[in-house]
Amino acid sequence: MNNCCDAMAEKKDEDLQPDVQLYLPREMYLTSGAHIGMTHKTKDMMRFVYKVRPNGLAVLNIGELDKRIQKAAQMLASAKNPVVVCRKEIAWEPCTKFGEITGIKVHLGRFMPGSLTNPSYKGFFEADLLLAADPTADAQAIKEAVNARIPVIALADTSYSASYIDLVIPCNNKGRKALSLVFWGLAKKFLELKGEKAGIRAEDFGWEREESVKEKEDEE
Repeated sequence: MNNCCDAMAEKKDEDLQPDVQLYLPREMYLTSGAHIGMTHKTKDMMRFVYKVRPNGLAVLNIGELDKRIQKAAQMLASAKNPVVVCRKEIAWEPCTKFGEITGIKVHLGRFMPGSLTNPSYKGFFEADLLLAADPTADAQAIKEAVNARIPVIALADTSYSASYIDLVIPCNNKGRKALSLVFWGLAKKFLELKGEKAGIRAEDFGWEREESVKEKEDEE
């Protein structure tokens, strides 16, 4: 094998993790880059890191990600009034599709103060569970959920703090394909738990949009 092929093989093998039974296909995790973290790694998120690449990028534990997607779906299926909040436009497509399929309320864009805590505010709505697409961008919603004693689930990359988050979904929450995979997995499991036919595809959530892991590295 020449040097070029050697390098390609090394790149392909470096993220492989011990075989565990997964709910979603392992190849889809690897293809989407959902397991690729950042070079910055907080203490809160280090427990989800499987390894660190030579270039400093963290590789998240796929088994833990898969398990937590299922756990989050269980929490959403058990809640009476869950809500999904998402300020970042890159996640609007999968979030919107998730809401359409599950019937769960989705709030896109800026989260107005008082939406969860001030009944006199015209935009107020009751919720018993909050799913946030980004702990930083959706900080206002998380703060209000905490004040209202509403459990919080959040998609979080390695650079985030897990403070005030009851269930972390450790994943790349900056890539289109990664986001489509996570929200597809959440919707798929949600429907199964509700006893409904889960005939949905990752493509429905934006999976067909191409994005390379290099784009992730360039953000650094």
